[in-house]
Amino acid sequence: MSNKPRIGISIGDTNGIGPEVIAKCFSDQRMLQRCTPVVFASGRFMELFQSFLAETPIHVTRDFSQLNEDALNVFACWDEEVPLQPGILNELGGKYAIRSLMVATQCLKDAEVDVLVTAPIHKANTHLPDFPFTGHTPFLKEKFGAKDVLMLLCNNRLRVALATEHVPVQEVSSRITAELLQSKLSLLRDTLVKDFSIERPRIAVLGLNPHSGDEGQIGREEIEVIRPLLEQLRDQGQLIFGTYSADAFFARGHYQHFDAVLAMYHDQGLIPFKTLADGDGVNFTAGLPVIRCSPDHGTAFDIAGQGIADPSSFREAVFMAIDLWRNRRDYLEATANPLQRGKLQKERH
Repeated sequence: MSNKPRIGISIGDTNGIGPEVIAKCFSDQRMLQRCTPVVFASGRFMELFQSFLAETPIHVTRDFSQLNEDALNVFACWDEEVPLQPGILNELGGKYAIRSLMVATQCLKDAEVDVLVTAPIHKANTHLPDFPFTGHTPFLKEKFGAKDVLMLLCNNRLRVALATEHVPVQEVSSRITAELLQSKLSLLRDTLVKDFSIERPRIAVLGLNPHSGDEGQIGREEIEVIRPLLEQLRDQGQLIFGTYSADAFFARGHYQHFDAVLAMYHDQGLIPFKTLADGDGVNFTAGLPVIRCSPDHGTAFDIAGQGIADPSSFREAVFMAIDLWRNRRDYLEATANPLQRGKLQKERH
């Protein structure tokens, strides 16, 4: 293993801001000192964004033994010319986004790249016959045979995980079971230890209902499902606390006393996270045998093609992918049996 990882990058919707933020990110050649980027697209397509790359050259290849460490590598996964229509939600944007993702993911599975950073796709044009998924996370879960996965939004100040993700609000309550929460909390604790190098993580759990149910006056999920599980886990020695009323928890800064927070549903966790993250948030998929990160924004069709997209979140996704890759590698080496540890050390050098 090299200490400089190969970062596989899926292009995202070709008409969104993904290609632009990728190019802007690697226009700073200092990024090439920390990783070797490999974008899954076509050379002709990425050349459309050469102006954002400044002096960073594009190197097109289909051979991973021929990567250029001083360039933005493009692994050519299509040859045809793809028309660029910034800001337009159409079939082509989704088709090539999925082709890029599927090739990149297979290369990750084959260990041709070390980690995956995904640019944004749009659910409206990616639900295709060969991609019957609602987004990156369920696709990666199936691709790598994971029993369960966890959506974790993070930056250097805050980590928020979701018990449920892209489900209608009216279905959230029925999905909040002890089994689901135990699985998500187990994944959260494991990733904090293995990937974030936190030996004894402190986890806060939000209530489902306003005021965390107000002792049963505004819903009973906290009393009947969530708190009994948390008590059971605390009896096992885990540092898991709650339930907390979501509004006061974030407004009063209580999140600063914990290593991570488990929210019950999408907006409960993502609205405060994105407000507090201020553009540097990263989406990490915990529970996979590989590292996958993405920026915490979408395709942003409203500003695509205007040259004003901010690459900060994408850059942070690359930085975090590198850090998590190293942390997990070090953890696996430290906890391996002596024979396996010797093998890992030999591979690193």
